[in-house]
This record gives sequence, structure tokens and C-alpha cells, in this order.
Amino acid sequence: TQLAHGSPTGRIEGFTNVKELYAKIAEVFDISPTEILFCTLNTHKVDMQKLLGGQIGLEDFIFAHVRGETKEVEVTKTEDALGLTITDNGAGYAFIKRIKEGSIINRLQTVCVGDSIEAINDHTIVGCRHYEVARMLRELPRAQPFTLRLVQPKKAFDMIGQRTRTSKSPGEGRVASGKETLRLRTQGPAVLEEGPSPTEEEAARQVDDLLESYMGIRDSELASTMVEAAKGSPSVAQLAQGLDSVLGEFAFPQEFVAEVWAAV
Repeated sequence: TQLAHGSPTGRIEGFTNVKELYAKIAEVFDISPTEILFCTLNTHKVDMQKLLGGQIGLEDFIFAHVRGETKEVEVTKTEDALGLTITDNGAGYAFIKRIKEGSIINRLQTVCVGDSIEAINDHTIVGCRHYEVARMLRELPRAQPFTLRLVQPKKAFDMIGQRTRTSKSPGEGRVASGKETLRLRTQGPAVLEEGPSPTEEEAARQVDDLLESYMGIRDSELASTMVEAAKGSPSVAQLAQGLDSVLGEFAFPQEFVAEVWAAV
């Protein structure tokens, strides 16, 4: 692993979930785990397609993006949707994964993809899950200004080439048979398993798109979990029941569950 804005290379081991992974990275670089906003795989850039989720390929290289400057932005909700897609790092920070073109947020030059949302109207949201943050933003009244406190990741010196591994470019080793990945789970130990098949990856991508359109969040790990649940469900009703028992706090709408089942 490296710090995304530049650092020596560190080696991390002995972790079984995302929170422990962040703690180990912090230990190696002598920083607090709360300094780490999110991690990307095989690139030091703020690339939302390369976010570390619940799976790490055994050849992946981790770049940790740490807290940079804090900024406050006043926003007036002139329409229902702000144009934000939220995700989280699995360790207490929700951040902006996508900004829709032409949206309210898109017109604010100071708000960027990769910014962590620390507070809404001085109400701290650290420790909240992405779907809770998305819900809070959706429920804010129209025409009433509110303040977002954002933390941007520390900027990398893009003109300095980062050391990269020359053996393989990211994703090059991903062949149809799948590759070994480390699957990090919220509960229980990490497990080594074959990477998802191209069909499962495509299903997870479609479910992730559905999560964005229905709930304003993106979460590849959640999408993969839902694909697994749908594969084992012979009907929409059984999928709804299964999701409710495992992911009840999300309160998924019925038509969303039907679309997930259809996509898988």
C-alpha cells in the first residue's frame, strides 16, 4: 500500500475486514485510522471506478486517500434531486461518488467527486451509512438553504509519476475463469475465493445502477450481495423476504426488488 498523495510503500497484513484494513494502513504510516477517507486499487487518482469495496485481488495495490482541506458550501434545494450519488468506505465515512451533469450540485464548482460529507447543517454524519445520508439529503425541504461541510482528499502531485508494477496493468489478469480475490465481510473473517464471473460482474453492475436510480447510492459490495441473494431466490417474493431479513434497514421499495430480480 501507499498513501495516494505520495509516500514510501508499506506492507499490511493481519486484517480480516475493512475496518481492520484501515487500522493496519494507519499503523504502517503512523496516522489515525480516521484520517483515511477511502482507498483506491492500482491508481493514486480519485477514480471512483477503482474504489476498494469488499474484494481485493491478490495482485492489487492499495492507495489510501487521506483527509485534506475542509470546506463549507451553502446549497439551496431548487428541485427534489440534488444530483449526488453517495457511497461509503465501510468505516464511518460517506462520500460523493458521482455528480450528475446539469444538477444543483454540478453548478457548485467547489463540490467534487471524492469529497467526504462530514456534516449537514452542523449535524455530524460521521458514522452514518451512505443510504442514511442519501435519505437525509432527500428529506431536506425545498427552497431552504442548507450547509454541507465537506473534506476533500489530500491532493496528489499528479506530475510526479507514482511507482507502478510493470508486470500487469490493473485488470489485465482478469480472465474468464476468474481470479483469486480476498473477500472482506462485515461480520466474520475474510475468505479467499475465486473472483466473480463476467456474468456476475455484469449483474452486479446493473444492480448498482438500480441502487443509484432508486436510492441515490452506489455500493458494489451491496450489489454483489444482492446478486447472490437473487441467484438463490426462485421468485420476487422470496427475494424480497430474503433481503428484508438480511438488509431490512435499507427499506427497499417493492418495485426496486422486482427490477433487481429481473436484472439478475
